[in-house]
Amino acid sequence: MTVLVFGSDRFPAFWLTDSGYTVESSVTTAEEVAEVMRAADALNLPGGIVVANPLPEAAQLDPALHDRLLADALEAAEAASMRGKEITPFLLDYIHEHTGRSSVDVNVEIVRGNCALAAEIACCWSALRQS
Repeated sequence: MTVLVFGSDRFPAFWLTDSGYTVESSVTTAEEVAEVMRAADALNLPGGIVVANPLPEAAQLDPALHDRLLADALEAAEAASMRGKEITPFLLDYIHEHTGRSSVDVNVEIVRGNCALAAEIACCWSALRQS
């Protein structure tokens, strides 16, 4: 699987712009993503392409609050013997509740940014395929 980060060499962390992890492959335009898609098709590579799209820094949760709440939520999940597919919804609910639901606003920004980028990529992909 190919993993690209849009506009950064740092992988995002859901509600945060930067997870602290550097990536090998970053792209700065939707055209570059479309070119990677075309190359993958030409090489008949199996698997998909993940395009991580970091939040603008101003839209992220406060990193200190995020880290504290995530640690608390993981501890609560452990205490409740949460396992497997139960953990993600529990963590989301816990963080939503403990941010006064302001993390929902961040989720909306994530969706808006991803939709806008996906539309740009789709337009570039369509143009490449027609040329």
